Amino acid sequence: MSNIIEVTNITKSYHDGVDTVALHKVSFSVRTGEFLAIMGPSGSGKSTLLHILGLLDTPTSGSYIFNGKHTTNFSGNELADLRNREIGFVFQSFNLLPRTSVLENVKLPLYYSRVPEREWNVRAVKAIEDVGLAHRMDHSQAELSGGEKQRVAIARALVTNPEVLFADEPTGNLDSKSGKKVMSIMQNLNEKLGKTIVLITHETSTAEHSERIIRLMDGEIESDEKVKNRLTAEDEYVK
Repeated sequence: MSNIIEVTNITKSYHDGVDTVALHKVSFSVRTGEFLAIMGPSGSGKSTLLHILGLLDTPTSGSYIFNGKHTTNFSGNELADLRNREIGFVFQSFNLLPRTSVLENVKLPLYYSRVPEREWNVRAVKAIEDVGLAHRMDHSQAELSGGEKQRVAIARALVTNPEVLFADEPTGNLDSKSGKKVMSIMQNLNEKLGKTIVLITHETSTAEHSERIIRLMDGEIESDEKVKNRLTAEDEYVK
């Protein structure tokens, strides 16, 4: 199986009076259809790495190939276009529109896509069904639990059918039960729909839903290992 992400000797430095190296010669690849978790304490570089992988930032040096495209020298417009077409994001804070239905929240990325308008409702309904929220489609954000809000955010990230789903601490604002439901959905999206997922988390129990864990320390890869006892998804949360 081919690699959808290949990073080679990625370094990221900041110059704000004092030189700070956030990442130092980081190299790894992600297979198409793989579920990878990236862990590390605060200041380890995991958020910086996510921003580079998600084309929200560029490395100071090194090479980044995304889905066969050498992105390192792309212009801002080229990065934005690639990001909008091939990447989905799920954040800790949900970022849903208030007083707007689940369906309309999920449709939002399609307004900025190349997807024909006639397909918007079909795509949005399918994404909502994929996260088990068909019964909440017409409800507003105020009527949803925290776990349901995150599931809407996942559906919104899926609606453009991205090549990779990046999730930044998706269970960080959830209680334990809701967090398990969200991770079960993400694991099912990976196993049943074949979605490539890159997860940023500081929680071992969350990371163990993935196939592989990269641990960062002080901007460098400390370890890169397969998950030996991968947690099992709860199938009832995805239809």
